[in-house]
Amino acid sequence: MAHDVDIHPLWSPWGRFGLYSFFIDAPEPAVVDTGIASSPAEGMVPALEKLGRSIEEVRWILLTHGHIDHLGGAHALWELTGRRAQVVIHRADAHLLRSRRAHVQQYLDVRQQYLNDPDGEAGQTRTAEAVISGEMEPHVLLEGGETLSLGGGVTVSVHHIPGHTAGSVAYAVDGQRSVFVGDAVQIHGAANGFPGYEDPVAYRESLRRLRDEIRPRELYLGHPYRSADGKPYDVRLDEEGARRALDESLDIEAGVGAAAGRCLCAGLTETDSVYSPFAPVAEELGYEGDPRLEPSPFFTTLHGYRARA
Repeated sequence: MAHDVDIHPLWSPWGRFGLYSFFIDAPEPAVVDTGIASSPAEGMVPALEKLGRSIEEVRWILLTHGHIDHLGGAHALWELTGRRAQVVIHRADAHLLRSRRAHVQQYLDVRQQYLNDPDGEAGQTRTAEAVISGEMEPHVLLEGGETLSLGGGVTVSVHHIPGHTAGSVAYAVDGQRSVFVGDAVQIHGAANGFPGYEDPVAYRESLRRLRDEIRPRELYLGHPYRSADGKPYDVRLDEEGARRALDESLDIEAGVGAAAGRCLCAGLTETDSVYSPFAPVAEELGYEGDPRLEPSPFFTTLHGYRARA
């Protein structure tokens, strides 16, 4: 039987919050999520050197989902491993690894219709060019249900947990129930103070599955997500903290969903509010964050309820 493997957070600087990846110290080492283009060289290389390890040793690049701040460094990291690592992503998010333009189109399809930013498409194109290190074909396409071998008896089970994105997955180190969820557990959101998910029904079901079936003993989050009182959770939570984060995420989704339902039933009205046409939701929830700041979770999430309705 394999012994528990050590797991190390790898922090990389970026913007308002910085980015977290995780190093699984297995015989075939893995990095979960990659930050942006600069993250492997500026964050991971020095962090691994402090651990007495080298980035060339990494053999698995496990992507929890396709957002720019989680896969932007994938190509750069793959290059730094001597192209020896396997890049892994769920099939539903793989287009975001293959194409920078897919990120721009995702913005145009949802957020731009609410933000009405005349520079939106050009700005998103510039960001994708700067922040995504390269377009590439994944080496392993996931469906959910797979088991990946990291050598020496260390295996990782893949669970499809859609909601935040269609292709969000959790990676669970078997035997020790260390579970990496990327951004699939939003609590009260990160820097923008609002939880972000594309499909509220799938998000709710995935949270319940994580809590009731997968039951993490350690839960690793993609960002220091915040509780309702604004206090950030750690990115590594013990079993009690994981349960609390999952319960709070479910409670917050229920509140957002109820407010969204009342707003949609009353009919959407365009106003001068920055929250338009969902201003009643912001008012009811007491949300005072700036919904125009990317990644604009306020509009992504409420569009999800609108699409479901």
